[in-house]
Amino acid sequence: MSLMLMLTLFLAACNSDANGDSDDSGDDTEDTSENTDSEGDSGEDASGEPQEGGTLNYAIDSEPEGILSPNFYGSATDFEVIQFGIDPLFEYDENLQIEPNLADWSTEDNKVFTFTFEEGVKWHNGDELTVEDWVFALETLADPDYTGPRYANVQTIEGAEAYHSGDADSISGIEVVSDYEVKVTFDKARVNNLLNVWSYPMNRSYWEGVEVADMQDSDKMRQGMMGTGPFKLTKVVPGESYQYEANEDYWKGAPKLDKVIVKVIDSKSVIGALENGDVDMVPVHPTLGKQVEEMENVDLRTYPGLSYYYLGFKFGKFDNEKKEVVEKNDKYADLKLRKAMYHAINRDEWIEAFFSGYGSKVNAPVPTNHWIAADQSELNDYAYDTEKAKSLLDEAGYKDVNDDGFREDPNGDEFVINLAHYASTNPTFESRAKALTQYWEEVGLKAELQMIESSLYYDKVEKDAEGIEVFFGGWSTGSDPDPSALWKSDQLWNYTRWVNEESDQLLDDALDIDKVGTDQEKRKEKYVEWQKLLNEQLPMLYIAELEEIYGVNKRVGGVEFDVSGSNSPHLWYIQN
Repeated sequence: MSLMLMLTLFLAACNSDANGDSDDSGDDTEDTSENTDSEGDSGEDASGEPQEGGTLNYAIDSEPEGILSPNFYGSATDFEVIQFGIDPLFEYDENLQIEPNLADWSTEDNKVFTFTFEEGVKWHNGDELTVEDWVFALETLADPDYTGPRYANVQTIEGAEAYHSGDADSISGIEVVSDYEVKVTFDKARVNNLLNVWSYPMNRSYWEGVEVADMQDSDKMRQGMMGTGPFKLTKVVPGESYQYEANEDYWKGAPKLDKVIVKVIDSKSVIGALENGDVDMVPVHPTLGKQVEEMENVDLRTYPGLSYYYLGFKFGKFDNEKKEVVEKNDKYADLKLRKAMYHAINRDEWIEAFFSGYGSKVNAPVPTNHWIAADQSELNDYAYDTEKAKSLLDEAGYKDVNDDGFREDPNGDEFVINLAHYASTNPTFESRAKALTQYWEEVGLKAELQMIESSLYYDKVEKDAEGIEVFFGGWSTGSDPDPSALWKSDQLWNYTRWVNEESDQLLDDALDIDKVGTDQEKRKEKYVEWQKLLNEQLPMLYIAELEEIYGVNKRVGGVEFDVSGSNSPHLWYIQN
């Protein structure tokens, strides 16, 4: 399921989705899409039945970085491009449970796993897929010269750290049994070893002669792609279009479509492109959803999302060498202040205004559609209540002492909330950020907004740059719900710099075989406890979770969605 796979890949990159979360920077780009008309699309008759052949035009409204490999990419838009040509070892069902795909597995102790590969699967160049291709991928990711963001997905394999540091010539925890069987030993038993391990092989002959350090910037990465998926990449116009042709030897059966063309279009062009039939399928921003709903030739398809927006507080600065928070910032340390800021926000109104209602409030850093989500009745709702907000501020000592209409801090000094938000050509971004500052000013908290170029934004957040105090962000949760990389006190991507021993312990316990075994419900109990803690302590304000939205031309059939994303594109077809 494509979205689930995308999310699963992101946590290793973490500020771009080890299996889990991604930032949402919402970049918009100029219209550089190739004007490629649908060719041979009609291969269809008046019956409305699935037709063999035809071209599907798939659009994205942000320019990809152009890294055409799941082993190296770091942006969601790159995944939108490469999804048609790749296949993972494992997939996820509508309940986010892992399933075999290219490989099956067995284990008795959650430390040693035996993986058995499908036989007869062919790469696009005709080579047969074997376990050696996966070993090659694991060794590439663990290589000292690897430049991508996936090392975390091999780091826990026994011997990977020694290989990564150059102290070993191979990864000791990998034992090839045959062309189709391999044993992998992890450094210790964990609940999520299977979910975390990297699941995309790399074709050895395709990369022959290319050093690991040179892979990411090579033409083989930027101008081509080698996969086992249902479509073969045949033409690349960087930043504009990516053309695929059907892989007739696809191991699950030949695709019904002849071609897929991925076009990069400007976000302002989405409505016109759908109306005119220039594109058949495109992710739709919620602000455009109502317009798409009214189109006669397009279906608006929605399904439960796994992403959420938040407002984070900076409680300090992080030293990445020491792996600890070394400077504390007490400006937002008062819990009553944070609660007041939360009660001041009319989240329902904000979601309706800026996401056209395609979302809902969320009260913890886990979307309600995920299997570990706490029941919302167990969490504080922090409903919009300006009087409650004012009362909390009074109790905390934030009062207007100079009659300028804004509250000073408990020491009588000027108090200003400095909010940072990423900038783009999308005008709603600044509007929605200003709306947040206005909510706070209505309860007497002066607020100033800093819009930062999206390409620089998360770098500044990660480096605790001056002026980053309260920051807007978004994450998407993947199949493995473990949020340790985003919340443990010793993690770089704990952007709030919140240090809490109870939180750290609960996250450790949720992965501890001795405490939760392989019982999913016991693991969920730990995560529910953790959500309750974060709902009480509010290291960030959890704002909204969104539905995923696609515009799909009515001539396209076979496309199905659930919480894990879409079904395989080899099942998509053109119909009358």
